[in-house]
Amino acid sequence: METKNLNIVNPQHISFTCGSLEITVLGGIRLEGLDRMRTTLKIEAGHLSIRHNLDLYNDSQVEKLVRKVAERIEVGTSVISAALNDLTDLLEQYRLEEIQRALSPSSQKKILTEQEHQQAKLYLSAPNLIERTREDIGKAGVIGEENNRLLMYLIFTSRKRENPLHAISLGSSGIGKTHLQEKVSSLIPDEDKMESTSLTSLAFYYFGRFDLRNKLILIEDLDGAEQALFPIRELQSKKRITRIVPTKNSKGETKSIPLVVEGPVAIGGCTTKESIYEDNANRSFLIYIDESKEQDQKVMEYQRKWSAGKIDVAEQQRIVTAFQNMQRILQPMAVRNPYAEFLKIPDEVFKPRRTNAHYLAFVEVITFYHQYQREKKTDRQTGEEYIETTIDDIEEANKLMRDIFLKKSDELNGATRSYFEKLKDYLKQRNQTEYTTREIRLHLRIKATTLRRYQNNLLKFGMLRMIAGHENTGYQYEVVSYNEYTGMNERIDGLLSEILSNLRANEPPVSHSENGALNGKRNKRLPSLNH
Repeated sequence: METKNLNIVNPQHISFTCGSLEITVLGGIRLEGLDRMRTTLKIEAGHLSIRHNLDLYNDSQVEKLVRKVAERIEVGTSVISAALNDLTDLLEQYRLEEIQRALSPSSQKKILTEQEHQQAKLYLSAPNLIERTREDIGKAGVIGEENNRLLMYLIFTSRKRENPLHAISLGSSGIGKTHLQEKVSSLIPDEDKMESTSLTSLAFYYFGRFDLRNKLILIEDLDGAEQALFPIRELQSKKRITRIVPTKNSKGETKSIPLVVEGPVAIGGCTTKESIYEDNANRSFLIYIDESKEQDQKVMEYQRKWSAGKIDVAEQQRIVTAFQNMQRILQPMAVRNPYAEFLKIPDEVFKPRRTNAHYLAFVEVITFYHQYQREKKTDRQTGEEYIETTIDDIEEANKLMRDIFLKKSDELNGATRSYFEKLKDYLKQRNQTEYTTREIRLHLRIKATTLRRYQNNLLKFGMLRMIAGHENTGYQYEVVSYNEYTGMNERIDGLLSEILSNLRANEPPVSHSENGALNGKRNKRLPSLNH
């Protein structure tokens, strides 16, 4: 491939010829950072050559190079200056073309055939949509994780809405976080997502203004995107990011220009380090990977069947394609929830404002996913088309949100809670009230440093008590309460059940009239839950 006389067949060895001068850009150029152009040049004339590292946007560095080359290879300064100026212009053009090429969708949006469209619509129109979706995601190759896989799929579906949701998968190393995200995201069309293993701090700013709008951004490991966490948070909260950068115009004048990238976007990421990414986690649904022995058995059984050639890969791909087609026919649609004022989250939840917003948004996502089963209404004042949430939507949301509420109400992080519940089960099975860390470490096969961290967390929150021992001989501990988690579980279940019971006990949905106002012809007033 050539642009004028710039040869870029090998992007790491770009060559340029100008009269008797041959200039090679060793190592290519970086695509990020449009305010600079760091290069390593090899300049040749006949049998003479010189190598030099510089920023082609730095006038003083360029002038020094011109004098140096003129002295070494005996070529006029005007010739060298003109050649470097032409090279800079061509490299600038090449870099912008490469950035545009990199940011263009990996594939054009697929045009569905009439049959594909009808099949997708039929699936989305049939009863028990949520339950069928949960089962069919499993048939597409997602093993176990029944609630997590459906929750993640609906979160990824929310990318089409004005207020998308976000997910962070948490769990031990090698437990399947990335696998779950990868398999569920395969159900999303390629043109609607962007996948990355690492991101620099400036990576997001060099997308085209609308390149990311309503896209799903997948980050394999948040550790590889640590520098980009701030723009990620801004995209989540403000739905746009802006950066002011200096650039040179055709006259060589330096000007400041804004780089604006518009959202909204849905973001999915994986990490083992829950506490490190707390600011991002607060903006996301936290999905804790199932680390139980039962899940281990499901995964290993699937691996054995795969090795034996008993997995129908073609059928899995057919289901994946069907899901992608369903995603393609989901259209942006406003959702109004006539029950929103009567919904409530558990009092125990930390950061209730954000959690309440997530809860309401998730209910709307379920309604949005049912758009082919809902009557479209029109607001006469604004002309906006919308669909309404049903009590069944709220019930489905509560089933999936229950564990989210539980995690967001827990003082312990996911890993410590998992350890604590295993510890309590171990003691109950043996009718013990006391234990030593050595005993637990050997039984649960936990590294000493990890166990110490769990123990310190539990002592900090008053869930363990040290009752005997010495630093040299070891300590004995006892659990302060075996029922704190069960009690919290029951209170959350009770609240969610009460909400549904009160809604179902009253008149059918509080509907909107055709102009979008609340319908005043209600026979009964829905009760307040503020006891």
